[in-house]
Amino acid sequence: MSEQGYRVPEVCRIVGITYRQLDYWARTELVTPSIRDATGSGSQRLYSFQDLVTLRVIKNLLDTGVSLQRVRTAVEHLSAMERPVAAVTLISDGRGVYEADSPEAVVDLLRQGQGVFAIALDRVWEDVENALTKAKRGSGRRRAAAGGP
Repeated sequence: MSEQGYRVPEVCRIVGITYRQLDYWARTELVTPSIRDATGSGSQRLYSFQDLVTLRVIKNLLDTGVSLQRVRTAVEHLSAMERPVAAVTLISDGRGVYEADSPEAVVDLLRQGQGVFAIALDRVWEDVENALTKAKRGSGRRRAAAGGP
């Protein structure tokens, strides 16, 4: 059985980004769809659940003022990890992005005046799951109202 794929309109809605942002990130290979990339006119990109989590992390980092170049470095780091990303917390001072692999690391960054915000990836994971659940319930209600199955 193949993994569930998410099309561009649904991805944009769930992640909270525009089509232009998603298209740019795909073309510049910040995040490429891991299920199916566009192969020409009329083909559709299909993103995995993990892609959605990564996209949400990117959006969160950009929203807090982290440069696209530093976001790209953070995404490459997350992609190279051999452990589940849901166990990771990212901390940023608006310039750099740091992985806090223990509570002590968080305290050290805060003590140095570097930690401004944190993104706990397990929370991002849950947020994406919840957004998908709401989207599925909403589409089911729309089909029922339209007289569909």
